[in-house]
Amino acid sequence: MPVTEAPTTTPENPWPVRVVSQKIAAWIGRLGWVWVDGQVAQISRRPGATTVFLTLRDPSADLSLTVTTNRDVLDSGAPNLVDGARIVVHAKPDFFPGRGTFSLRADEIRQVGVGELLARIEHLKKMLNAEGLFDRARKRRLPFLPRRIGLITGRASAAERDVCTNARRRWPAVDFRIINVAVQGPTAVPQILDALTALDRDETVDVIVIARGGGSIEDLLPFSDEALCRAVFACRTPVVSAIGHETDTPLVDYVADLRASTPTDAAKRIVPDLAEEVRLIGQARQRLRRSVSQLLDREQHRLDAVRSRPVLARPEAMVDQREAEIRALRDRATRYVGHRLDRADGELAHTLARLRALSPAATLQRGYAIVQRPDGAVVRAPDEVAEGDRLRVRLAGGELAATVEG
Repeated sequence: MPVTEAPTTTPENPWPVRVVSQKIAAWIGRLGWVWVDGQVAQISRRPGATTVFLTLRDPSADLSLTVTTNRDVLDSGAPNLVDGARIVVHAKPDFFPGRGTFSLRADEIRQVGVGELLARIEHLKKMLNAEGLFDRARKRRLPFLPRRIGLITGRASAAERDVCTNARRRWPAVDFRIINVAVQGPTAVPQILDALTALDRDETVDVIVIARGGGSIEDLLPFSDEALCRAVFACRTPVVSAIGHETDTPLVDYVADLRASTPTDAAKRIVPDLAEEVRLIGQARQRLRRSVSQLLDREQHRLDAVRSRPVLARPEAMVDQREAEIRALRDRATRYVGHRLDRADGELAHTLARLRALSPAATLQRGYAIVQRPDGAVVRAPDEVAEGDRLRVRLAGGELAATVEG
């Protein structure tokens, strides 16, 4: 649609209200006929009047529009229309200058049936799955014992009672921050989104539970809303979905970090069972006590075995043994040395006897003498000396000096 500049107005040349209203009506009228999808928030049928007023609300936002239609159009397209129903209207936007109001004038109304709702949900499911919102790899593990649990549910509902009662039965000290919202109808999604945002911003909340009891497809339709699914996916806090019964599977079940089959099942999953934990701690303590006792017994046996060894039982035995070994070695060494000395003494006596037998002194004892010149040389022949030479004569009993005369 081409956009033209608005005529210039000045304080001296302003537009009258009627002109502004006419121009607004003209601009709105250019939109033409459109198909609009929404949820019926209110139906107003005045007795005897041919015009029916509908308040059509966006399922995912806090926005609504007024729709006017003829009673015959409503009766032919959606004769059993009630609050909360999903419809598609063929309408043209109208601006009423007299009252300054805006509404949609519908000439056809179609109520969305269960089959079409299921088809829309299935199409949305495939789209969200393709975008990775159902990916198991991104789902976060719930804390073992949350400090505080955020609960989004209907006011004074059975779901709230089931979650709180069963959770406190399992862990009496559990703490809740409960936000009551509409869980069906046109205001459900905006209220749930606001509650989800508030709990996700609360630093004390460790896990968020969205709980609702069972219902029809139309009743559970808000929990398959695209905006709610994306909001759950964007939460930094783990989200548990506990919608309806076991067979009910709205799309938020696939996006949530954990899907509980019922609100009671959600209570069992978000907090541990105190009695069971006490029992497990008792078992662990018994196992620990047995392990420590077995370890002490085993080490005591090893210590007893070490202490029973001779080296510790009678440490002097090792000294006595070494003393006996040293004594035996010393006796052996004494005998060996004595034997060697005796043998050496015999060899020395034998050698001495041989030496004495071969010694010149023995020859001298028999009356022989050794004649030597002054330089010590032995005289063996007369021609080795001359007359007048001084000689040294060695006898068995001593020495004599002699001079050669001839």
